[in-house]
Amino acid sequence: MKEIHPFDPIIDEHSKVLILGTFPSLDSFKYQFYYAHKRNQFWKILSSIFGEKLESDKAKTLFLLKQHIALWDIIRSCERKNSSDSNLKNIEPQAINILLQTYPNIKKIFFTGKKAQQIYMKYFKQLPIEVQLLPSPSPAYAAMRFEEKREIYKRVLLY
Repeated sequence: MKEIHPFDPIIDEHSKVLILGTFPSLDSFKYQFYYAHKRNQFWKILSSIFGEKLESDKAKTLFLLKQHIALWDIIRSCERKNSSDSNLKNIEPQAINILLQTYPNIKKIFFTGKKAQQIYMKYFKQLPIEVQLLPSPSPAYAAMRFEEKREIYKRVLLY
């Protein structure tokens, strides 16, 4: 069964970078917010870099906007059986090109995993914007310790 992405991007006219994931996890669908799986390290990484408590969805949204970070996912719709990126089928991308036209202050795109980067490169590699892969904050990506992930995110987000 085809699922449609349930969230709008977190973005405003001051956003300078865009972080793209793939598609919300089953927990994110359940809790109606990005990176909602309790073991996902995304919010923990950002909280530790910027020294801010991010305990509510509203606090997370305001934090991203204050830091000029936009957040969205590359997939508009797909089919899946679970939350694993390797399980995503019949993918339809978001209109990233339109988003970038609408928000011209975005100068760089970061991907929170290889699948997001692969999908972007398939559909949008012609766009004139710098892109970079970040380590996945997913609990399934255990090849890198939290501290290593944090340092990479810190290096690119504290520009």
